[in-house]
Amino acid sequence: MKTCGRRWIPILLAAALALWLPGCQESAPAVGVVPGQKKLVALTFDDGPRRSTTTQLLDGLAERGVKATFFLVGSRLADQEDVIQRMDREGHQIGIHTYDHVLLTGLNQADFDAQVEATRAQLKEILGHNDFLLRPPFGKWDAAVQARAGCPIILWSIDPEDWKDDDVERMVSQALSQTRDGGILLFHDIFASSVEGALRTVDALHAQGYYFCTIEELFAARGITLQPGEVYWNAYP
Repeated sequence: MKTCGRRWIPILLAAALALWLPGCQESAPAVGVVPGQKKLVALTFDDGPRRSTTTQLLDGLAERGVKATFFLVGSRLADQEDVIQRMDREGHQIGIHTYDHVLLTGLNQADFDAQVEATRAQLKEILGHNDFLLRPPFGKWDAAVQARAGCPIILWSIDPEDWKDDDVERMVSQALSQTRDGGILLFHDIFASSVEGALRTVDALHAQGYYFCTIEELFAARGITLQPGEVYWNAYP
């Protein structure tokens, strides 16, 4: 991925300084990501962007110093270019969640391209790079999806089912009960209750000593190279 090296330069420099400066690691912010750091979680969001809720979420993540991965729907990108550029500028990772949020299984090549490649082209035009992951809607994939993806396929291991209702207490409790080191946490940034639930989950997991990172950072920290067409649920140690 083209941005991988650029994003890791500050991290590697910080790690090097930690070897030379006594106490450096102890005084680092709790939200930093260090290669080999324990208790990492990748926070991910599907179905956006939606200007009102996604902007609120980005503000909350910025306040907490947290980086996330956003899987975007192509039909929602129009007139949201500034929101998407902000995601990228603030260090969040961006992925594809198809154009119309449809099942990818069973599609022919032309229909697959209309869902995935068309969204990829839109994002490339907006951001100027082409290193996007794929999350198939509903977590459904098959051999044809793997063959056509052209990038790693990312699922999840922690699901608070925030789409089911607006019960923030339930979704936070459910997320916390499923979280373990190396997990991938799924929320949706198109519901106000999901934004609240996600930020409260972040605060609770910070209190438990978890660090948050993008999908790219999570797997790199565990020495795993993401491969096109391969499916990943977690980076458990």
